[in-house]
Amino acid sequence: MKRITLLFFLLASINAFAQKETLTKDDLVKELQPFKTTVQTLQNENSKLKSEVSYLKKQLSSVNKSVDNLQTQMQTNSNAISQTANELGIKISATETNTNNKITEVGKMLSKNSLYGIIAVLCAIILSGLLYWLLSKRQKIDKIQLSNIIKNTKTELTQESAKLDIQLLDVIEKQLKIADKLNAAETTVDHTFHKNSANELQRIANYTNTLDTESQEAIALQGSLGRLRNYFNASDYEINDFTGKEYDDRIPMRIRETIFDDSIAIGKEIVIKTWEPQIKFKNEIIQKAKIDTKYNK
Repeated sequence: MKRITLLFFLLASINAFAQKETLTKDDLVKELQPFKTTVQTLQNENSKLKSEVSYLKKQLSSVNKSVDNLQTQMQTNSNAISQTANELGIKISATETNTNNKITEVGKMLSKNSLYGIIAVLCAIILSGLLYWLLSKRQKIDKIQLSNIIKNTKTELTQESAKLDIQLLDVIEKQLKIADKLNAAETTVDHTFHKNSANELQRIANYTNTLDTESQEAIALQGSLGRLRNYFNASDYEINDFTGKEYDDRIPMRIRETIFDDSIAIGKEIVIKTWEPQIKFKNEIIQKAKIDTKYNK
């Protein structure tokens, strides 16, 4: 652009000089000297501009190379990132697949174990129920058998005890007859055997009261006891059993135990058991009754 301007300026000057009449060489040199200086200056500037342009080209080339290197590095990095991403994707996919497979396997194992566990629990419950049923059934059978054995044994013992007591009452009756004959020959009557016999009779009577009144043993014992009481009464002895009767403090008695019972009428006291009967000889008390009572006062 500067060259065009300079050329235009020169042409204009030459045209101006051509229009003048006649110029000398010196005049022309003088006239052209400023232009020469200007041209020289422009050439110097042009040279500087060329140097600057060359430097800028070199800088631009260096920058382009740097840019190319950066682009190359970026492409390399991009390729590396893509490759890494692909490898990671593959590894993640493989890991996910393996994990899913393991989870599936674990799930199957858990399902099988759970199934086996449920089956085992059900079997255990069924077996326990069966064992409990068998044991309960066996226990009931054993209980029934044991109850029958106890019942039969108790019945046998009751029968044997009743037989022994009946035999004892027969022996007592015979001994009383002998004691009465001995007392008839003595001036002083000894009541020892009669007291002991009456106490034994009371013991057997208390035992008889625990039996079923309809049982053969109870009926047989009541018969023997009644016969012995009749013998006592015929020998001037009287035996009184106060069991079940209302307590009368006017009658001399020995109270062994007394208990409170609100089921009876208020102000009442009942004899619940006679341990030793009252014994009279010719209407004279020779033994006080020994009793238990219950009361509500």
